[in-house]
Amino acid sequence: MSEEQNSAGKDADGLNERHNARMARKKEVVDKKIDAAKRNAGVLVITCGNGKGKSSSAFGMAARALGHGMKVGVVQFIKGAIATGEENFFRRFPDEISFHVMGEGYTWETQNRERDVEKAEIAWQRAKELLSDPAIGMVVLDELNIALKYKYLDVQRVIADLQARPTMQHVIVTGRGAPPELIAVANTVTEMQPVKHAFADGIAAQQGVEW
Repeated sequence: MSEEQNSAGKDADGLNERHNARMARKKEVVDKKIDAAKRNAGVLVITCGNGKGKSSSAFGMAARALGHGMKVGVVQFIKGAIATGEENFFRRFPDEISFHVMGEGYTWETQNRERDVEKAEIAWQRAKELLSDPAIGMVVLDELNIALKYKYLDVQRVIADLQARPTMQHVIVTGRGAPPELIAVANTVTEMQPVKHAFADGIAAQQGVEW
């Protein structure tokens, strides 16, 4: 073995030893955190921000819940002008998921606040039915943040209904502009921010990616 090969071998051994030691320390920290988190409870998750992936994340969790044999309820606020891939897919499982598209399109298209408020109220009544059913393990309230941002619904009433849900029911809320009152009572909040987006480069919204 040459001197260079011997040196490279020692460097590799040192790198591996440092990596193993670092991972052992990390495992100790992570194990302590896991050991401290023993309470089971339904969680309120919010995905917000201007970046792509809010609804995608919510429906990924819905698929995960179905995979565990849970029943799922979905209410889509605002959306409704076009059929989406998630609606087409999840409607294949009518016994496992209750899917309700309650909007009439994005606010800049509808341009009718009175009508938007009326549709949001009807959608929230459907959401309350899901939130009161202990057989439903997860409820997705897609674009609810938008309805709250434009004050189509009263945020305090929404929070009260969310907090009155069954103990083990999870709720996923999506949409830009999550109100601070809702963020304050949530368990998990992720704000998605754009780094790049194809639309800014002149690429139209693509089926299977955007809807």
